[in-house]
Amino acid sequence: MPANPDYRLDEALYVLRHAQVSGVVCSPATFETAAAVAAELGESVWLRANEAGQHAVPTLEESMGAGTPAQVPPGTGNATDTALIIYTSGTTGFPKGAMHSHRGYVLTAEAFVGRLHLQPSERVMCVMPLFHINALMYSVGGAFACGGCLVLLRKFSASSFWRFAAESGATEVNLVAAAGSILARRPREEFVPGHRITKMFIAPQTQEMVRVMKNEFHVPRLIECYGMTEIPGVIANPFNGPHKLGTMGLISRHPDTTIAAPEARIVDDEGVDVAQGEEGELLIRTPTLMQGYFRDATQTEAAFKAGWFATGDLVRQDADGYYVFVARKKDVMRRKGENVSGAELDRIFGEHPAVEEAAAIGVPAELGEEEIMLAVQLRKGQTVNPATLVAWAKDRLAAHKLPRFVVLVDAIPHTPTHKPAKHKLKADTTLLARAVDLAGGAATR
Repeated sequence: MPANPDYRLDEALYVLRHAQVSGVVCSPATFETAAAVAAELGESVWLRANEAGQHAVPTLEESMGAGTPAQVPPGTGNATDTALIIYTSGTTGFPKGAMHSHRGYVLTAEAFVGRLHLQPSERVMCVMPLFHINALMYSVGGAFACGGCLVLLRKFSASSFWRFAAESGATEVNLVAAAGSILARRPREEFVPGHRITKMFIAPQTQEMVRVMKNEFHVPRLIECYGMTEIPGVIANPFNGPHKLGTMGLISRHPDTTIAAPEARIVDDEGVDVAQGEEGELLIRTPTLMQGYFRDATQTEAAFKAGWFATGDLVRQDADGYYVFVARKKDVMRRKGENVSGAELDRIFGEHPAVEEAAAIGVPAELGEEEIMLAVQLRKGQTVNPATLVAWAKDRLAAHKLPRFVVLVDAIPHTPTHKPAKHKLKADTTLLARAVDLAGGAATR
């Protein structure tokens, strides 16, 4: 059960207690928190460090090499046993532990090999956290499954990304959208032309990101995709195209055609399939589906609709069958009788040259429903007038989608998986008071 090393004591204690761990392996940097958790959980929970440091416990390596090896008992497990529990980010309430079997992990890793055409000569560079399925199942699993090499970094560093890529000979890397956008905007003197990366697995993509990666950084293939902790690796743009920017792609199946392909439906609020082109909630059935949420039968039952996993994502299918993400159902604002996607606004305003990141949330309207507030983190050294920023988007967004309130923030908060933590923005009662209200000509206050 991988855990976020940035957990504070209360967060770590909740997750590790809920997971009923019997041992904790930590880094020297997280030793204080891990030791406090282990002490709270009791003497039956052992603690080891992953490397030497200023701590009072042996390393895992030292423990494994000490004494006379005990006789190894015969194996009793099978492919359907739970191998892994990954806790979700917990954007609404307590984190939930998604359970995956040995078979599910292997199928996910093998499917990633097919999705990215990974070869035995591959050097897969992993810059994302190992408590996330992207790193743990795609990068680590994919490197093992193709028989290639895993190039593992402690964390993502934009300033040294290209230098390390060139020095390590990396050929493939997975990124979240935020990391891709940061790289596209970094000083060009950080770029190292001698790198060997030919493939990136990244979503969602923007026109700027694709242009820079292909034309300036010379990465020929950028594969846009879709997956969740509960349903890893189900939809992606085909490796050999056509690549449709801004889409999740098509159903992505295992290279072994005897393995059942993932299935998808798009349904309305009553569970009825919608017509092609219409928006609805995405339901999924796949061989890599989680086994359920650990010790949470209620949430497990709530996650399924008649045997289909309900993603909570609103999507549509275009004329070519490509799936297009619209919004999280809980990231949809209702304004003047119309639904507005928060994710769409995040993407559009995030493309403004002065904006580092933007996040749209709903706030109560005087006459019911919601108004839209946009939290904006500016790029270093940049300034922007809220009215000018919103006017810039008028040609790209319908009038009812334009934010009424704009507030400048030092930093957009993130979940552990690098998504905007909108629940934290909504909980900050000072934002609305600090925001510029663009209604009634009050844009310059």
